Amino acid sequence: MGAEHDRWMTEAIRLAGEAVDRGDEPFGALLVVDAASVVEARNAINTSGDVTQHAELRLVSRASRNLPVDVISAATLYTSTEPCAMCSGAIYWAGIRHVVYGFPADRLEEMVGGSGLHRSSRDVLGDATGNVLIEGPILEDAARRVHERYW
Repeated sequence: MGAEHDRWMTEAIRLAGEAVDRGDEPFGALLVVDAASVVEARNAINTSGDVTQHAELRLVSRASRNLPVDVISAATLYTSTEPCAMCSGAIYWAGIRHVVYGFPADRLEEMVGGSGLHRSSRDVLGDATGNVLIEGPILEDAARRVHERYW
């Protein structure tokens, strides 16, 4: 699964770079089902003026409106950075059961000076009933470079 993870993580990192190019924070996410991307999203906090417009939350919203539950539960969410507590909750409630991330949340906190809720996606989703497989970091150096462009 390594090559597939690298392929889709590269795409999530590309989306994060597009977010930066648009003036938003460096986060990108996509949902993959049967080796095809079915939903993608970029962070839009700055351009929307809405602090809830994280890439993963936008992705979950689109997927929930447009995909059947069985498709969502069979999908893998690739995200350029480990999801925050808010996004982890949304991922769980949407029924996504596989998450792969690039840049770890604790390293992001170090980079930006320690701001945040200090709760990893593993902590949030580990407390939830039901199994959610979390894998990462994947392509951490490439994911970090997008953050270095922004912060």
